[in-house]
This record gives sequence, C-alpha cells and structure tokens, in this order.
Amino acid sequence: MDLIPAPSHSHDASPDLPPYVLTDTTALLAAPGTEGVARVLRATVGAATGFELPPGEGGIVLALDNALATEAYRLTVDAHGIGITGGSAAGVFWGAQTLRQLLGPAAYRKAPMPGAAWTVPQTTIEDEPRFGWRGVMLDVARHFMPKDGVLRYLDLLAAHKLNVLHLHLTDDQGWRVEIKRYPRLTDVGTWRTRTKVGLRESPLWDERPHGGYYTQDDIREIVAYAADRHITVVPEIDIPGHSQAAIAAYPELGNTDVIDTTTLPVLTSWGVNPNVLAPTDSTLRFYEDVFAELLELFPSPFFHIGGDECPKEQWKASATAQTRIKELGLADEYELQSWIIRHFDRWLTGRGRRLIGWDEILEGGLAPGAAVSSWRGYAGGIAAARAGHDVVMCPETHVYLDWRQSDREDEPIPISHVRTLEDVFRFEPVPDELTPDEAAHVIGAQANIWTETADSARAVDYLAFPRLAAFAEVAWSQLPAPADRDYDGFAARMTAHYARLDALGVEYRRPGGPLPWQQRPGVIGRPIDGPPPIV
Repeated sequence: MDLIPAPSHSHDASPDLPPYVLTDTTALLAAPGTEGVARVLRATVGAATGFELPPGEGGIVLALDNALATEAYRLTVDAHGIGITGGSAAGVFWGAQTLRQLLGPAAYRKAPMPGAAWTVPQTTIEDEPRFGWRGVMLDVARHFMPKDGVLRYLDLLAAHKLNVLHLHLTDDQGWRVEIKRYPRLTDVGTWRTRTKVGLRESPLWDERPHGGYYTQDDIREIVAYAADRHITVVPEIDIPGHSQAAIAAYPELGNTDVIDTTTLPVLTSWGVNPNVLAPTDSTLRFYEDVFAELLELFPSPFFHIGGDECPKEQWKASATAQTRIKELGLADEYELQSWIIRHFDRWLTGRGRRLIGWDEILEGGLAPGAAVSSWRGYAGGIAAARAGHDVVMCPETHVYLDWRQSDREDEPIPISHVRTLEDVFRFEPVPDELTPDEAAHVIGAQANIWTETADSARAVDYLAFPRLAAFAEVAWSQLPAPADRDYDGFAARMTAHYARLDALGVEYRRPGGPLPWQQRPGVIGRPIDGPPPIV
C-alpha cells in the first residue's frame, strides 16, 4: 500500500481475498463522539463517489476505544465492511484519511469520475503519530491568501495528517486580521502601495497595491473548519519587531523620539527592518487589547508572539527606551526585549494560554512557561529543552520550504541552499545531544512557508509540495535515523501520491523540475552554493 505518511503497523490480507466494495447502498454508522468525522467523510468521500453513505449498518463503522492513544486509530477492512476505531474523534479522523488513500486518487475529487472502482483491499492498519504538534506555518502577511485558500490548505493539511496551522498574521508588509478596537490596523495597515518582486536584490516592482485581511467572522469560520478536521489554528502577532504595518496605522506605537513615525508606510520590500515597537506602557496596553480580541477567536492553547529579528538600534538611540532600561534595572536592550516577552508570557498565562515565540525569545533570558519555535537551526531548541521548555523544531536548514528545491537554472526565484524532497525526508526533529528527559520537550515539528516570493496560491503550491508530504511522514511516522531511512521506498510511494495531489489540484513541483509556467525568468533570487551549515 502506497500510504503517506507510512503507518506504524499494517497487516495485509492475502491478495486472493476479495476487496470490500463501496456502492450506493453502503451505509455509515457513527458511534457517539464520531459524528463530526462522519460529516467530513460524507462531504469528501461521499462527494467523490456520489454515494450518500446514509446512517445505518452494513458498511463503514466509526467507533471510539479508550484503550488507544488519543490520536491513534485502527482500520480494519474485510469483505463485509470497514471499521475505523480511534482513541478519540481525532484518531478516527486520521483513520478516515487513510481510508481515503486506500480508495485511490479519485477519492480526492469533488465529483464522481465515470468508471471509478470504489474498492478497498482487506487489511488491518494500526497507527499513531510520533509527535503531537505536526505543523505548517503559512505566511499570509507578506502575500495575503484569501479565506478560501486557507480553507483549501486546511484540507491539504488534513489529507497529510498534519494538525497545526500556524498563521503568520502580521508583519512589516501587512496586517491581516480585523481588530474592532483598532480599525486603522486594517484600514491602513493591511495595504501596501506596491511590492518588491523577488528579494531585496531585485530591481523589479509590482506596482499594484496589495492587501487583504480576514474579518473576525472569517477567522471564526477558519477555526471551525479546522476544528472539524482536528487541526488547531495558532495565531501569530509579531512583536516587538516586524511591526511596521501596525506603526503605519498607529504611529505612536513606534520610537517617536528617534524617527518621525508618521512618515512610515506599510513596508513594500523585504528583509530585517529597523522600525520596531517602542517599549512603552501604551504599546503594551495596545497589544493587550489586540490579543484580548484574538483570544476570543482562537481557542488554541498556544499564542505565537513572534519575537524574532528585532534590531536594537532605535532602542539604543531612544531616551524613552534607555530610561525604561534604567527604571527596570535591565542590563541592555536584549533584556528589554526579554522584559516585553515576559510581560506577555504572564499576561497570556493569566488567561489560560501559553506563549510561544521564535528562538530569539531566548535572548536576554527565556520567559518562564514559554515555548520555542527553533528556526535558526537546532541550537535554540536544544537550549530551551535543556532549560525545561517545550520546543517545536522548525530549523530553516531543513524545513523552510521557500528555499530552492534544486540547483537548476530554471528554479523560480532561487533562495538560499538547495533543500530537496530527500533532504526534507531525512529531517530529524530530535537532536542526538538531548537526553531522553530533554527530548520529551520536543513536542513536535513544523514546516514554514514564507511568502515573500510566493505571490499566488500556485506559487505556494510549488514551494510546499511535494516536500510537505515528506515532512508529514517525518512528523507522523516512527522512522529510523536519517541515514537509514528508505528514501527509494518513499519515492516509490510518492508515485501514487502525485496522483492524489493531481486530483486535489495541487500544482506541485514535478520530479523533473518546474513546468514552464512555474518558472520566473528574469527574477533573481539569492542562491547559496553547497549544503547549509547545521547549527
């Protein structure tokens, strides 16, 4: 069976035994607690087959078993029917995703295909994930992805048994979520006048205004749609750096004693930006108000506050910032940033949530209770785990999916080192340096899709797939050490998976390279030769 991600255990019956055949009389019986899975199955498999899958016996049976781990499932198929049992509704849902793969690529279409045979081979599959956090970060700040695109990506995550969507909602280049108390965040902060095409080195510009944002009702819909697919949506509001869009809307948030913040627009280019938030009480109150509205929209136990790439030059030049450092008895600007992070750690903890941030939140002292997204390699995650903090491993050297996929000259807007499908498949989230107790703090892994150069859903597809399929296997399956992994076997299973992606309409990178319309001739990138340093 060409399943991705690979299951923990499978026991195939003799190929001489007849498969189970879905027909227009196949029923779907959902035990209490699995009704939501039944609803999604009818909306997906039901639409693809044209079968109603009405409630009743004699077909597919969904059930719960408390003896199984929360996200574990057992899928059994014999000549008389299909049983999916999970430790929770989430486990049943992941079993349903496996069933969909067994039905073949046509099960991923939205309408019945003439001549499709809806058969499932007799088998028993017992499976559960390695990690509880199997995430994808989607940058909707640099290039906005409309709501329907986000819902589509939730479907793609679900099909790969990924269970966290980390939405990067704000940055220098745009603010993407409605905050009713501060309407200028979307009236002003969501729109930039033009956009750099390529990275900073490029001389090209797209002169069209770019923008867009999610209303609070859009967010409610996204979160509810994700919950039906057992996906948690983690919001990110980036502070104290990457905040120029907010400062453009409310100039008092910036370091007004250093620059005239009223002249700052929503940023039109890329890169690390010196215009950061002022460390004032009014700034803290502003973001408390923002976070309070978002906590009502996002039930996620984690709230991401960014914390990365915050230059300290303005704080060094700011009398206000220097006075605050002295008042608080801080050593320097790094401890000032840590003071801001610690403030929101306490604020979120008091409301039953957990702060998570990029590994720069380690600088100046790690906030108690905070979790770390380790992106600058493994070092930050190792330090955090050793200090007893939970870690999501997302090192750029392995799972930054905006990095180029080959060294071919026709690779679109090539960024950094080459990271192939095989490189992602051999990613190991838990470093050997950690003891077993320390390794237990690695709660999962995440692939990050930054969109400076991805200005359309087609471009995001190209960056994400097929590498996201390899990442899904890393995050779900119990794999051997990277050097011992069977990449040839994975590549063979991908042959069947490409057909599923085709049926889903995913414009992935073909093994032979980009198709003509996936190329970006004339738009330079920033390629780096050789393998990346692993730190």
